[in-house]
Order: sequence, then C-alpha cells, then structure tokens
Amino acid sequence: MEPPVDATLKSTLAPLWSAIVGGSVTGAAPVFFPRTAYLQMKTGLLPDPSSDYADRLLAFYNLDIAAYHEALGPDAGSATLLSVDATAGDAAWIPPGSCENSIGYWHLPGVRFVYSVGGAVQSFAIASLISWRGQWYVVHLGPNPRPEDIGTVDQPAAGAGSPGPAGGC
Repeated sequence: MEPPVDATLKSTLAPLWSAIVGGSVTGAAPVFFPRTAYLQMKTGLLPDPSSDYADRLLAFYNLDIAAYHEALGPDAGSATLLSVDATAGDAAWIPPGSCENSIGYWHLPGVRFVYSVGGAVQSFAIASLISWRGQWYVVHLGPNPRPEDIGTVDQPAAGAGSPGPAGGC
C-alpha cells in the first residue's frame, strides 16, 4: 500500500525535525527505517545486513542529524518548521529484486523541510523515504551515495527550494 504524500508527512516527520532542532539523535529514531524491515529486505543479498544497517545507514543518519542541526546556525533552537514539501508524482514503486532488495517498497525522494530561522526562510532535503507497512520512513537523510563519510546536508537552499528530483531506489 502506497503511503500518502500529503500534509500528514509533516506530522510523520515531526520527530526528525525536533531532533534536528535539538541536535539530538534520540528523538529521531521513530522515523528511521526499522532494523527488522531492513534485515528482511537485505538478507541473502548482502554479506552482513545487520552491520550494514548499524555501521552505514544508522551511522550516517546520526552524523547527518548533527550536520543538519549545525546548518540551522546559532539560532537553531528558534527554528520553526513551516512545511514539509513533496511531490506525490515522485513516489515510485520499487519492485522486489531491484536496488539489492528482496522486498518491494514505495520510494519518495527529495522531501523538503521548509523552515524559518533568524527571520529567513530556508530549506533542505531529506534524500530518501521508503515505505514499510504503509508508513514512510527515512532511509537516507543526507545524500546517498556521498563523496565523503561525513554528515552531509542534502540540497540546502535559501527559500523553499523544490522537492525531488524523482528517481533513485
């Protein structure tokens, strides 16, 4: 079942926004793709999916939250989320066997947090959401792949920016 791409994304992703503003990864855990789901998707396709989940996906998520927090600047605590923008037409079904996954899922790239901080409207992207049991989860906060193994903010922009681009896994 395809999860909705509508105003409910703001409430779904609210724990992530709070974690970014506060600079704490703990509160962002509920919106990160579940470990059990990842193991089901990758078992038999990766040599050690449990390590890949912990040492790559979750490690980058934690590094990225710190990078996104830093990108808010010295007034991070006063940042206000204005909207969560996504293009419903960018959601795509990824069939089983594609992208090194044994289970199919919905993928939504380039969702944008549009916020105000220090009197200016700015935005950045969440690189990739994927579905599990009808719910959207963050699987890549920063870009994937990335040029370096560091926390990285995806598509920062002055103003609202644009969701997307479509594509990816």
